Amino acid sequence: MATDSGSNSFLANRVDRAALPLAVGDLLVIVAFIYAGTIQHGTVPFPLAGAGDAVALLAVAAPFLLGWVVAAPLVGAYSAGAAESAKASVPLAVRSWIPAAAVGLILRATPLVDGGVAVTFAVVMLVVGSVSLAVWRYVAGQFL
Repeated sequence: MATDSGSNSFLANRVDRAALPLAVGDLLVIVAFIYAGTIQHGTVPFPLAGAGDAVALLAVAAPFLLGWVVAAPLVGAYSAGAAESAKASVPLAVRSWIPAAAVGLILRATPLVDGGVAVTFAVVMLVVGSVSLAVWRYVAGQFL
């Protein structure tokens, strides 16, 4: 059975195992800033009181996590060299967040996902997500 070496090489060039700590940190940062927003708006309590609260948080975060999982590898957020320095890592994270947030916002605009999309929400997601990921990537670049 033949394999599609073109798609395998594309992913191999976009995802480097050395960037695994960045990937874990990115996902945690995305959930953390979304959690901060849900606390601010009173939709999920702090601390999480049980499994129901965790599920509610993941329901809010899921469209953006899905967007990140799709966009980040395509943009190259985990490509070779991404984990080597903040100079390379920070711009890749911000460039990945913009399409990832767009995917999340589009999903929230559908009847499949609760929440809707107000312009202010979209701006906050783009700005806070970009800043959060940039700060995390900068700090990670100093220590990883």
